[in-house]
Amino acid sequence: MTVKRLLFVCVENSNRSQMAEAFARMFGGDDIEAYSAGSNPSGQVNPKAIAAMAEVGYDLTGHHSKSLDDLPEGEYAAAITMGCGDSCPNVSAPLKEDWELPDPRHLPPEEFHQVREAISAKVKDLLTRI
Repeated sequence: MTVKRLLFVCVENSNRSQMAEAFARMFGGDDIEAYSAGSNPSGQVNPKAIAAMAEVGYDLTGHHSKSLDDLPEGEYAAAITMGCGDSCPNVSAPLKEDWELPDPRHLPPEEFHQVREAISAKVKDLLTRI
């Protein structure tokens, strides 16, 4: 089976796209290579995202906020944007979607967890479709 590459992009690459990359790695196993990037990366992963993912068994401490220029070239099976709009590049991918998810950066813990769970569900659904 061919490994499928997935790309998740948000503005800062510090919350949503990092969690989506993590869930794709958790749920996709060896069949998936997941990447994330930001159109305007913050340079760090939000400690709230690290804590939220630790609660579901994923260690985000090894991740770092990346720019779109840091991504490997080539085609992706899917390119998912999360609110970065027109600032996202034309990545080569047969499936392109925008997931309208709020930026959880300043949300209280309960709402942050709701965004995390929405991302989890969307990643599971994406994996069934690619």
